[in-house]
Amino acid sequence: MGPIQEAHAAAVRRSGEERCLYKSSLAVVDLGVSSTLIVYLQTNLAIEIPALGNTSVRMRDPQRVEETLRCMQKAGLNTLQVISDFDMTLTRFARNGKRCPTSHNILEISKMISSECKEKLKDLLDKYYPIEIDSSKTIEEKLPLMVEWWTRAHALIMQQKIRKDQLTLAVQESDAMLREGYQEFFDCLNQHSVPLLIFSAGLGDVLEEVVRQAGVFHPNVKVISNFMDFDETGVMTSFKGELIHIYNKREGALLNTGHFEELRSRPNVLLLGDSLGDLTMADGVQEVEKVLKIGFLNDKVDERLPSYLNSYDIVLLKDETMEVPNAILDFLVAD
Repeated sequence: MGPIQEAHAAAVRRSGEERCLYKSSLAVVDLGVSSTLIVYLQTNLAIEIPALGNTSVRMRDPQRVEETLRCMQKAGLNTLQVISDFDMTLTRFARNGKRCPTSHNILEISKMISSECKEKLKDLLDKYYPIEIDSSKTIEEKLPLMVEWWTRAHALIMQQKIRKDQLTLAVQESDAMLREGYQEFFDCLNQHSVPLLIFSAGLGDVLEEVVRQAGVFHPNVKVISNFMDFDETGVMTSFKGELIHIYNKREGALLNTGHFEELRSRPNVLLLGDSLGDLTMADGVQEVEKVLKIGFLNDKVDERLPSYLNSYDIVLLKDETMEVPNAILDFLVAD
């Protein structure tokens, strides 16, 4: 048993014995990354939300997390909105060691795409994905390269004469899957009329089909993404509107001020993402009060953890479930 597991087990034992008296405890554990990290083990809030004691959970400032959640709970669900990325946030990153497809990948591996196009798209992925997750490069350095990647990939896709009626089968035949616990997440938000905005640099038509086939495309769900334009025969001709990529979601948020204007009475935000580019998805929210940012760190964990801890309130390491977001929603729902 490692240092985190031992400390966590001790905290759990003590919580049963001292539930009324025990106020707060933090353990400092050397995780072998670039800095020593504070691991949140046990507070009054952790008793109420046991999932925050999971070994996959990291927080730089647990006290701030607690204060934010208690303010959100006190304000009530009618002041809450949820903004989430899609690929590798609501969907799984991997299963049994095998990468799960993103909304782009679903299309790229489908029968609608020629072998030559598939090879070119894979070459783009192999070239640009390592740049996307390279922690030694700044966002400013990555930005033009990400635009280049998305633009070149979309140009290739547009050449394929994709038919709208083929998208359903492409999703059915793919290995795409939402994270374990997704049903509870989507259903809880719908049951309590909490708006869910899915903000994605992926393919909107494809991701909507994934959500629809999962049976959770409820009326409270809205999607901002890269949507295809089809002609009168149902053949794709172009993409609609401005390109949304991993690092321009702030601009996308500000371009969709109408959506956020409708939610002016919901100034508290639960934000879910898997990249540093997702942190700006809530920038269009009017008169924001509290934002709790949950980041899924799926890949290159040791290398990227410091920057995620400095950016997200809660970081989930290689966690393929919605356990923590669901536990937080349960806490916010509780009287």
